[in-house]
Amino acid sequence: MDGLDAEEIQLANLENAFTLGAEYYGKVYVRTAETIKKLNHVTLQGMSKLITDGDHGSPDYQESGILYLLSESVQDGYIDTSKCRFITPEKNAELRRSELHPGDIVVTKTGVYFGKSAVIPESIRKANMIAHVGKIKLKSGYNPYYVSTFLNSKYGYYQLRRRGIKATRPEIKLVEFPEIMVPVFSDRLDEKIEAILGDANRILSSSVDVMKECESALLKAVGFQAAVSSDSGCAIRSFADSYCRSGRLDAEYYQPKYEAIARSLNTSETVRSLCRLHDEPFLPKNHVKYPYIELADVGQSGDISGVDVQYGAELPTRARRVVKSGQIIVASVEGSLQSCALITDEYDGALCSTGFYVLDSDKMNAETLLVLFKSEPIQTLMKQRCSGTILTAISKDELLSMPLPLVDARIQEGIAAKVQEAFALRKQAKQMLEYAKQGVEMAIEQGEDAALGWLHDQVG
Repeated sequence: MDGLDAEEIQLANLENAFTLGAEYYGKVYVRTAETIKKLNHVTLQGMSKLITDGDHGSPDYQESGILYLLSESVQDGYIDTSKCRFITPEKNAELRRSELHPGDIVVTKTGVYFGKSAVIPESIRKANMIAHVGKIKLKSGYNPYYVSTFLNSKYGYYQLRRRGIKATRPEIKLVEFPEIMVPVFSDRLDEKIEAILGDANRILSSSVDVMKECESALLKAVGFQAAVSSDSGCAIRSFADSYCRSGRLDAEYYQPKYEAIARSLNTSETVRSLCRLHDEPFLPKNHVKYPYIELADVGQSGDISGVDVQYGAELPTRARRVVKSGQIIVASVEGSLQSCALITDEYDGALCSTGFYVLDSDKMNAETLLVLFKSEPIQTLMKQRCSGTILTAISKDELLSMPLPLVDARIQEGIAAKVQEAFALRKQAKQMLEYAKQGVEMAIEQGEDAALGWLHDQVG
């Protein structure tokens, strides 16, 4: 029995008449519930005006419009708008039940993004969401920033995870949300958590602004100007100038806007001439642990976080690329092309999915490459070059033949400094979010005064 997690529960003492699975009564889940029950607490049903989920249909995504949250849009304590889609105002009006406004709490209900929570900030005046995201609108007197942070803490996550269906992936049904218990403390803790999250989100916003400044400065340095074509949108190509050269017959590929962008980059260089592509296969060893980078781990500023460490035997078959510090990874699948990231020392030797291209260069530093690949013109050209039916992606040959400007060494130094500044801001913000979560856990375990004193020492 050594090391076995065993708990004996009498039938009369079952907490959930619908759940007989052994995992529901695992020690960590039972002790979590017992800890919360000893404190002054309220269920989500008791503190909420509305608990609902998002759209169960398949909306037609737009280039702009009303922000539409996917599961990956919701991170621990903040909304990653770079991973959102858009829907029309008319479609949003149809989905009035799931419309989001500032102060609403969102929680991911399923999959690899399970159990993440954030508050809709003031900067997002109106949004909507997919069915995999739950929405909680609190009654007056309850602080959404505290409740969301509690849900991100181990005491919130374990309650969500306990009630998640344990088939192929965790999934908590909407009917289970009302029973989640939330400990209640004074306004002092609520206000402290709200202040920390407010500061963290402002710092995150600053990091995004710095990256936008980098892109603007870089494109100005290479002489790029937004391509405005006077063409009708119709392109006429001979067979020799189309399929014989590119192997493509789809009309979208030959739209004049793509040629205009390529001309505006003012370069004869390509990804092949400036970069090295590392696509050597790697077979992980079964009994060795590896950090594994997935699409969900890539942030909007090109950072990486939330990486799982897994034994080689447990890794998916797509975990076949080794990455090194100073390289960048670029997603190959359309819809995720903006998921580009810089490999820092922290992830040297990690594995990434074969859904990424791994690149570096002797002629440009990694920070400059990152900003280039995240820039609007390069993203547009990558989208142009995607092909496929079920899974549309950019092929290796299309990527390597894509135009890429060579950036002056002096400009590269400035870009590198700015990118490092953005990364430092993001790291600071995420540390603050972690402090807030730890503060809530400390209040539960050691009392509110101890938590407030500790938070004051950490963030002032």
